[in-house]
Amino acid sequence: MTTNGVPTLRFLGGLQAVTGSHHLLETRAGRFLLDCGLFQGRRDEYYDINSRFALPPEQLSAIVLSHAHIDHSGNLPTWVRGGFTGSIYATPATRDLCSLMLPDSGHIQEEDVRFVNKIRQRKGEPPRYPLYTEADARLALPFFRDVPYLEPREILPGARLTFCDAGHVLGSAISVLEIDSGNSRPVRVAYAVDLGRRDLPLLRDPMVPQQIDYLVIESTYGDRAHDSLGDNTEKLAAAVRRTIDRGGKVVIPSFALERTQLVLYMLRELREQDRIPQVPIFVDSPLACGITEVFERHLDCLDDDDQRRVINGGDLFGEHQVRFIRDVEESKELNAIDEPMIIISASGMCESGRVLHHLRNTITNGRNTVIVVGFMAEYTLGRRLVERRPTIRIFGEEHPLRAEIVTCNAFSAHADQPGLVEYVQESGRQLRGIFLVHGESERAAALAERLRGFGCSVMIPAAGDCVELV
Repeated sequence: MTTNGVPTLRFLGGLQAVTGSHHLLETRAGRFLLDCGLFQGRRDEYYDINSRFALPPEQLSAIVLSHAHIDHSGNLPTWVRGGFTGSIYATPATRDLCSLMLPDSGHIQEEDVRFVNKIRQRKGEPPRYPLYTEADARLALPFFRDVPYLEPREILPGARLTFCDAGHVLGSAISVLEIDSGNSRPVRVAYAVDLGRRDLPLLRDPMVPQQIDYLVIESTYGDRAHDSLGDNTEKLAAAVRRTIDRGGKVVIPSFALERTQLVLYMLRELREQDRIPQVPIFVDSPLACGITEVFERHLDCLDDDDQRRVINGGDLFGEHQVRFIRDVEESKELNAIDEPMIIISASGMCESGRVLHHLRNTITNGRNTVIVVGFMAEYTLGRRLVERRPTIRIFGEEHPLRAEIVTCNAFSAHADQPGLVEYVQESGRQLRGIFLVHGESERAAALAERLRGFGCSVMIPAAGDCVELV
């Protein structure tokens, strides 16, 4: 704990990379984490990194959670199992989403290990173990505390939290922290990781808090601008049409939260406009099915146009024409059907879940198409698909890649470089320091170059770096 009264911020994860976001903020009254994300990547590294604690979990007073994506929330069960007993502060929608996503993460780990161990047993190799189980994840849920948008909450003596809408996924928040430091006024820190885009369907645009001293902001797309959403929608439609014409299947690996709902939203519009054939669409993810229901319980998080659509009896996701798959046997049946269809399945980076089985059964056939609709982190299976590696390793076995790969990055819910620069400009001239996280090193460096003319320091932290917030 800080000894001279000056709050400190220690950067721990999601640094020069886009997974495992978590950072430690220390004040005179205690310590708390900003996010508690799961590092996603190669199996041994995944287990090693996620099992380490920056401090004994029982010494942590609280966790402030920006949103429910697993790379920001997914290691909460590990910390709770390790001894954390404080409060987890999140928006009501984030709490509802985590009540589905964390147990699902544990379940997927158990199923993934069970399947891999069958192969390892045949090879005479020792078994693997999950980082945590579904039961472990459920033990973390009672620690959640609701903090609605724009309602300040004291989370420690001298540390006040206000959530502003980040416009990234349902319930996502920019965490604004006011911390007493013994000076005439508190230090104000805004944690904008992840930050949404303007003018996307479903969600409101991100808010821009003012009078901020320090800004922690993502750099996922810090070196590029997104393609036009309209152009990528036509790219999606054309890929579907091509695949159906040759009698193939479309597999769309998708994050269960936000990306699945946005893809469904776009497919509904394309069907209504007769721009794609009326083929069966399956959402094969119990988690995505549940999350879509959570959207219906939190209409207040949607933008005005889509709130009005629902109030007037409209259908956001084309649910009456989509089959939502929860049962494992029904999921397996999809791989036995040799007919055109669209399958949307988790996980988004193809590191776990049912999408692995669909990929294993489709990528060897040139009639089929995999449509990538989100960022694929380095070392993930999804990145290897985007790079069109000649063979793809799934469940320890190599498969030749013959399917068409189509990338549609404009569906990303992350702000691009112009959006990030504009956001910093609108944050005001009081900014003293900007910290670029959640982005691969070359992308963070490109964004830093753009921001260094704004009159404040710009830092790309490495793991373990610590700064005083004076």
